[in-house]
Amino acid sequence: MAMSLVNVLRRNFQTFCTFEFRRQSSLYVKTAGNFRLYSSASSQPTQTVDETETGWDDSVRNAKALQHDDYFNIKHLVTIKELFSANVHLGHKSGCRNPFMAPYIYGNRLGLDIIDLEQTKTLLQDALNFTAHIAYRGGIILFISRNRQTLPLVEETARECGEYAHCRYWKGGTFTNVTSQFTRLPELCIFINCLNSVFDTHIAVVDSAKLMIPSVGVVDTNCDPRLISYPVPGNDDTPVAVEYYCRLFKAAIMAGKQKHVEDRHA
Repeated sequence: MAMSLVNVLRRNFQTFCTFEFRRQSSLYVKTAGNFRLYSSASSQPTQTVDETETGWDDSVRNAKALQHDDYFNIKHLVTIKELFSANVHLGHKSGCRNPFMAPYIYGNRLGLDIIDLEQTKTLLQDALNFTAHIAYRGGIILFISRNRQTLPLVEETARECGEYAHCRYWKGGTFTNVTSQFTRLPELCIFINCLNSVFDTHIAVVDSAKLMIPSVGVVDTNCDPRLISYPVPGNDDTPVAVEYYCRLFKAAIMAGKQKHVEDRHA
């Protein structure tokens, strides 16, 4: 059943059906004509979203965006040369390989798995395009990572995009116990790192799949890509690679938001 769900969500825009369901069923607290978003860590409002500014009801504009293969002109941002320069192709030792990552592995060099950058380029372009569409529609995007070395970079990227990041210990029930914590769930989770340890999958990966929250995830050769809506095969622990991912996701989010502003005033 999990594989069937992933096949439906992956690499097509039927995920927007789930996006609409998540939007309509999210828990809001309405105060003074605005919807206030509450975080799981605090009972204080962390963001105010004006219903009139999000443009949820403009179905014509949203349909127009979906008619284009690259509406935000971001696919050119990903090149094989830059992927190679950022060491995205470097996986883990073959002994740590997850069997479900075999289709994305080009070969093995001195005991180290080499990721197929041709596949990474296509999948990363799809992931960036989907991310831009979520930002275009005003969705909340959550960056998630457990790599302490790149924690400041991921949090800074989310801050610059006007979005959110969770790079610390994941509190159980953050997603699945949402009604008692007064938390609005995100419309998209971006996993810069999908693992808690060498082999343990991040709890948020499983929870987001349970709740049908679309996800984009960088999956190294020791990761399980099956529960990620848009898996991106690549090195997930080298700082230069993480910096490259963050730069691309930031560009995609800002492109989506900028296009939204332009279309509203067109």
